[in-house]
Amino acid sequence: MPEALHVAITIGTRPEAIKMAPVIKALAAQPEAFRVSVLSTGQHREMLSQAFSLFSIVPDVDLHLMMPGQSLAALTQGTIAGLTEFLSGHRPDMLLVQGDTTTVFAASLAAFYLGINVGHVEAGLRSHDMANPFPEEANRRLTSILATLHFAPTARARADLVREGHDPGRIVVTGNTVVDALVGLSDSLGSARSPLLEQLAPDAAQTVLITSHRRESWGEALGDICAAVADLAEAFPDVVFLYPVHRNPRVREVVFATLADRANVHLLAPLDYNTFVLLLRDVTLILTDSGGVQEEAPTFRTPVLVLRRVTERPEASCLGMA
Repeated sequence: MPEALHVAITIGTRPEAIKMAPVIKALAAQPEAFRVSVLSTGQHREMLSQAFSLFSIVPDVDLHLMMPGQSLAALTQGTIAGLTEFLSGHRPDMLLVQGDTTTVFAASLAAFYLGINVGHVEAGLRSHDMANPFPEEANRRLTSILATLHFAPTARARADLVREGHDPGRIVVTGNTVVDALVGLSDSLGSARSPLLEQLAPDAAQTVLITSHRRESWGEALGDICAAVADLAEAFPDVVFLYPVHRNPRVREVVFATLADRANVHLLAPLDYNTFVLLLRDVTLILTDSGGVQEEAPTFRTPVLVLRRVTERPEASCLGMA
């Protein structure tokens, strides 16, 4: 009987954990074929831990890399050094990475240096603008160069990879794993309306969820977004706006300066994923600069207004959902 293939999986952020949960589950269900190691960089410490708990994922390695005010260079350096120690000692048959974070690129580079195959989940998404999203567009393109196998979520993503010269025989269109995760989670939560909406907007006919914290939005762009939300809140006093505010001080300073003390705007602490999913499902409209929300909201057929100049996920807009 052939030995099971050793597949190592790196996860650094909550979206990575959510999107890799169905993959981990599928691999773990075939122990005769696969041996799985989950490697956490802890790029987003608290929110990542929530996702691990929600999907019953127990990391085999945790690098605990998150530090206040950490630069991208420092995070990249720490990820490469920490993962190199594990990868060189265990020599997995493949390293799976997901998405476009610093963890993804740094892990892929560490594996490449050691001659370990890299499989890129959610490969091929492109905005064709290196500054938007930043640094994610670069992370994706660089990871594609290093990857052995490309698991593209859509035919459009596959076409972009082929146009860039990647071997079509090494590209597999898989669909988007976040849909698998969301559908299963939504079913487990039942059909009752979001408790948070019942608490904060019990009588509101329309509710708007806002998420905006991307690096390229910091400063003037985020100020413009908040000013627009303030105008909307004033123009539509019967609409309730809910804004889970990122913990980054550069985000919080701008958001609270513009939107605090408005009766129909609720500035919330970051939400656990169960609560967030129920909001995605139950609100009237979502305003977001998040890449993931552009995929998650259409899963529930909730309309999205994208607060970005360009997006690497145009499928929802092509379907009229964004």
